[in-house]
Amino acid sequence: MTQEVYRQMLDVMKQRRGPYTGIDIPEFYTLMEELFTPREAAVNNVMSRKPATVAEIAADMGEGNAAIEPILEAMADKGLCKTFVRDGVRYYQGEPFMPGIFEYQFISGQASARHKEIAGLIHAYKQAYEATRGETPMTFPTSRVIPVDRTIEAGNTVHTYDQVSTYIGQYESIAVGTCYCRHAAGLRGEDTHGMPLDMCMWFGTMAEYAIERLGARQMGTEAARRVLDKAEEAGLIHMSRNTTEDIEFICNCDRWHCDTVKGVLKQSKPALFFNSGFEPRFDPDSCIACETCIERCPAEALVMGDDEVPEVNEDRCFGCAVCATGCPSNAIAMEAKPDFPTPPKDPKELIAALKASYVKPA
Repeated sequence: MTQEVYRQMLDVMKQRRGPYTGIDIPEFYTLMEELFTPREAAVNNVMSRKPATVAEIAADMGEGNAAIEPILEAMADKGLCKTFVRDGVRYYQGEPFMPGIFEYQFISGQASARHKEIAGLIHAYKQAYEATRGETPMTFPTSRVIPVDRTIEAGNTVHTYDQVSTYIGQYESIAVGTCYCRHAAGLRGEDTHGMPLDMCMWFGTMAEYAIERLGARQMGTEAARRVLDKAEEAGLIHMSRNTTEDIEFICNCDRWHCDTVKGVLKQSKPALFFNSGFEPRFDPDSCIACETCIERCPAEALVMGDDEVPEVNEDRCFGCAVCATGCPSNAIAMEAKPDFPTPPKDPKELIAALKASYVKPA
């Protein structure tokens, strides 16, 4: 029989929001019992998204620091909570499943028997979740495409939040680790289409945690830019939270395994929920009709037109510039869409926008 402490995790994980939150199905308990010991589950259940010290968490548990600190340390090492140091004080923070605990299991790129088991259990839980809940209707975009800077046509107004290099340059702490989506798929025996794995990027306190505990690599600005260059060469999409500030991470996503991209592509008009605010413009004099852009387009938004120049389905196009970065004749530039809305400033504004757009099911 499932222990009560794991049942209590349902409400805890629901409150942390995010995709694949707690749901009362057998696969949830199987996964929780593999990830958390009963004591770790109990500590998790008193933690919140607000950072707290050992003393504060121990007080909530009604126990002493000496009993709780080793559990928190073990959880941080296992990717079950976040930790960082500020002004000489260590803090711990409860995390959602995504983005969070699920990804943390695979940042190191390990391929042990346990990692393979966890990859299978997470996949089984996600499938059972979707079968139970059905497709979650999208209302307001939670993720945003960041276009490739060098493909933006001269003369366009380019905001700092449109430039991936801006985020690289403004943080002292940068970490790079293994892509959860592709690595977990590979552990399950799926085809990763030759896409590079060491591609996920974190900033600030999240970077510090990933480097200290999860096996991520610390990088300087120039090394991080080379990672982005590699992602662009492979045809991956730069993606982050749909805010202009406090993005904390940049993912470099493919069309086959990324949960965000796959979810968006199920919509009738993907571009409404995943977009950079830019669109490709084709120079007919430079285009050689090689169709490289059509093959690379992750949204399958391009077709060859009657004049042997690609045409864009604006309902599907992400504005990611994957077409432009792969064009052998440099015939594609990215133009800003007129009147494209400015993203929310920070996570607080994003949550407010999500609540305002929520439509209660009939």
